[in-house]
Amino acid sequence: MNTTTRTSIPERLGRAFGRAWRAYGRGERRASNWLVSKGAPRAGATALVWAVKLAVLGVLLYIAFWFALVLLGVAVAGWAMNQHYHDDDSFELQYPTIEELRATPGYDPNLYNDTSHEMYQDD
Repeated sequence: MNTTTRTSIPERLGRAFGRAWRAYGRGERRASNWLVSKGAPRAGATALVWAVKLAVLGVLLYIAFWFALVLLGVAVAGWAMNQHYHDDDSFELQYPTIEELRATPGYDPNLYNDTSHEMYQDD
């Protein structure tokens, strides 16, 4: 039986996330200290770092908004394509037969190319 404990994948991911977060914090402090060393006041350097953070957050929210809008449009288009309309069997295009046309008043066989009618004239 093996007595060594193994780290699970979620624990590894958590540790990696923690290392990345600490590295980000160190980089932020290093950038702030660099600004102070160049003559910027400490409050100004802190405000600049926060302004960059808010700008990045704004860009991410802007991208997320348009991504969500496109996904919503795709979902609505999919829903619209999935709609089934019942065919009304009683509705049918009914074209009159030639006998019904001949029975109408003012029937002209030349308009319908009715060559079998006695009044048809070929010009």
